[in-house]
Amino acid sequence: MEVGQMQRQWVDYTKSLFLEGFLDGQFLQLQQLQDESNPDFVVEVVSLFFEDSEKLLNDLTRALEQPTVDFKRVDAHVHQFKGSSSSIGAQRVKNACIAFRNFCEEKNTEGCVRCVQQVKHEYYLVKSKLETLFAMEQQIMAAGGSIPMLELNF
Repeated sequence: MEVGQMQRQWVDYTKSLFLEGFLDGQFLQLQQLQDESNPDFVVEVVSLFFEDSEKLLNDLTRALEQPTVDFKRVDAHVHQFKGSSSSIGAQRVKNACIAFRNFCEEKNTEGCVRCVQQVKHEYYLVKSKLETLFAMEQQIMAAGGSIPMLELNF
């Protein structure tokens, strides 16, 4: 496949991530911080998000499995997850965390258990989508191309 075609596929795929609500403008801001001096910036930041998220999801699951749920602790984990997902532009994960925090405030264990499943679902979806995006970028770079700059004008 020629570079121009790969770049067009990358643009279409990236646009779909925004249109389907997986990503928001914060992700574009991250991309704008990447340059020749730090070409892997976005991948590095998102990889850290993935590492932190796995730990947070495990902590959340364990906290909700306790005989007596410490809702302050659960809420603190959800708050942290909301902040980190927001910082990379993972909009659907962030929105699931907002709903989760409401159940924490109500001390609703059933609601929290449902929400942790929803947060996990959204997290693993966006993780898969971003891994696909990064693989596409690697193919473009390996073929001698560059990653197009994208603006939210679609």
